[in-house]
Amino acid sequence: MELHQRIVSAPVDFGAIRSEFGLASAYPAEATAEARDASDAFAGFRIDRTDLEFVTIDPPGAMDLDQAVHLERTETGFTVHYAIADVAAVINPDGALARESGSRGQTFYLPDGTVPLHPPELSEDSASLLPEQTRPAVLWTIECDSAGEPLEYAVERALVRSRARLDYAGVQADADAGRLHPSIAALPEFGQRRIEAGLARGAIGLRLPSQSIIRDDGADGHWQLVVEPRTAADDWNEQVSLLTGMVAARIMLQGDSSGDVIALLRTMPPPAESAIAAMRRTAAALGVDWPADQPVGQMLALLDPNTPAALVLMSEATGLLRGAGYTVLNGDPDAATEATGQESAENTSAAAERRPNLLQHSAIGAPYAHVTAPLRRLGDRFATEICLARHAKTEVPQWVRDGLTEVVSTLRRTDAMANKIERACIDLTESTLLSERVGQAFDAVVIREANGNRAAEIFIADPPVLGPCNGEPPEGSTVRVQLTSADPTTRKIVFTYPA
Repeated sequence: MELHQRIVSAPVDFGAIRSEFGLASAYPAEATAEARDASDAFAGFRIDRTDLEFVTIDPPGAMDLDQAVHLERTETGFTVHYAIADVAAVINPDGALARESGSRGQTFYLPDGTVPLHPPELSEDSASLLPEQTRPAVLWTIECDSAGEPLEYAVERALVRSRARLDYAGVQADADAGRLHPSIAALPEFGQRRIEAGLARGAIGLRLPSQSIIRDDGADGHWQLVVEPRTAADDWNEQVSLLTGMVAARIMLQGDSSGDVIALLRTMPPPAESAIAAMRRTAAALGVDWPADQPVGQMLALLDPNTPAALVLMSEATGLLRGAGYTVLNGDPDAATEATGQESAENTSAAAERRPNLLQHSAIGAPYAHVTAPLRRLGDRFATEICLARHAKTEVPQWVRDGLTEVVSTLRRTDAMANKIERACIDLTESTLLSERVGQAFDAVVIREANGNRAAEIFIADPPVLGPCNGEPPEGSTVRVQLTSADPTTRKIVFTYPA
């Protein structure tokens, strides 16, 4: 069947999704006033590191800039300076702003705008690490060896000044042309060393097509669905955050001199052996060589992501990365609130020794904590305060200890909501773009075969759509399918094989 003229964009209204999930972007007046009038609670007690020429790397147009990086190649390895917006310094823990952000949990991102964790007066202005602005920050200094492994580290409050706002595509272009900003000239080498270290730990990374919804500048109110290219620069920059989160977890799990452990970790259980065995059967069926002693992460890293076999195996590998949650250790020797939310009668230090899987993030291959995006994630503010106190050998603030259980509850709720919102926006855009193309045929890669009552799953490159397919198309093959339904009201699409 011949294709009709391709529809590249369509009018999409995301207002219904905002209403469905109860997203109110307007901030209460009292909380907004606190954000507008916020001042640095630690002014006069910070080290001055405005001498370091930090740069930020974010998506184009982003204003809520949490992180700024300065990376040096040394004779023995690397020195990482990572400045993080010091949100706790400008929020009264007993105020209206703390209560409102505590309810919101995180920033929700929709194609037509964000529903922010904090008022823009703070998240996009006074607390954001905007270029050529002196800002209060939490400064992580991590000395690494030549393999990128941390040897020494410190975390302290500082004043910093970013010199440039960069984006991922620009950093990649500069790297390819050999003209990287001096502050990140060592980023490609450092990033690659950290990626290699992660694979050696058993880390698992996926490179599935990333669907993004972008505005069509040529048609008001119209939107396009595209595959967002992931550059090597994305991966390099991610490694700086991952390293910082691993160091943060290490600091928290060390506890204090009395063995008191207070921690807020991002955790993920190890994949079931049966799931890995199923992947091995799939790999064998697709003709992918997977040595018996090779970890799954290393096998995936060696695949060409543009091949049908890679799409199938990486899609199946998402089943290995399930059960992400949070583990709280709150210093009480009689109770440790863990990822399941259940109580334990073990001492927290003993729990760390005897049940390490409960403290691990299996996709990273190590204990890990969120500390690098406090403008956008509630828990980062709390975990960062624990690290600052532990490193300085001072008491963890009581508001942090008292709030950990509620923070985890909020994070669980809003993580689930964020995933549903993202999926709803993509489903609405897919069904709207395809609503005029019912009956047409498309080339597709079958990334998951039909199983029982579950339809097969296919990927279409143009427009980039992941969707269900009736019939029994063979997994890993390229087939011709027919679009049989696309309903923007229900946000559902269905394809059928054979076309």
